[in-house]
Amino acid sequence: MDAELFPRARTEVAPGAVHLPDWLDTDRQRDLLTACREWARPPAGLRTVRTPGGGTMTARQVCLGWHWYPYAYSRTVTDGDGTPVKPFPAWLDELGRRAVADTLGAPTASYDIALINFYDGDARMGMHRDSDEQSDAPVVSLSLGDTCVFRFGNPETRTKPYTDVELRSGDLFVFGGPSRLAYHGVPRVYEGTGPGELGLKGRLNVTLRVSGF
Repeated sequence: MDAELFPRARTEVAPGAVHLPDWLDTDRQRDLLTACREWARPPAGLRTVRTPGGGTMTARQVCLGWHWYPYAYSRTVTDGDGTPVKPFPAWLDELGRRAVADTLGAPTASYDIALINFYDGDARMGMHRDSDEQSDAPVVSLSLGDTCVFRFGNPETRTKPYTDVELRSGDLFVFGGPSRLAYHGVPRVYEGTGPGELGLKGRLNVTLRVSGF
């Protein structure tokens, strides 16, 4: 049975935070996945992120436009192979601004940062805030592959109150305004739940930000 009994609807999870299911159709998902696979190749490719305390993130990452490392940005892969970060394409900016228009109904500045995180079945992301940018423009999050639990909290604390949202392949999540600095994370990925026609084992999250630099 292809259709769900109760189709998923647009949901405002918190003020300024909107979940829009199935925003990317299958063709657009394939196109984005093809681009992600190219971006993941070295140089400046997919890497393991190491924290200042000596730990490692379980989700691996590649950056476009500006390279993020805990907790700053640079134009080179400072914590990796040292090569220049890959450029941020204009079509990804257009995608980001369209995402904000479709969810929040407001114009925004041009996007110039992409953080692409790859999760296998054991990967997680702890509660954190996207606070290293100088812009308060909304953050755009696109999901490909396996379904995950996306935990969206509040700007004050990593603990409750928070809301767990199921993000599936093709889903869009945008947060800005009073929710721009809300803590959020990924406590679980459901391995093997991605659409078979996509040909992706694991989950990719493409996060778009405006640097303000």
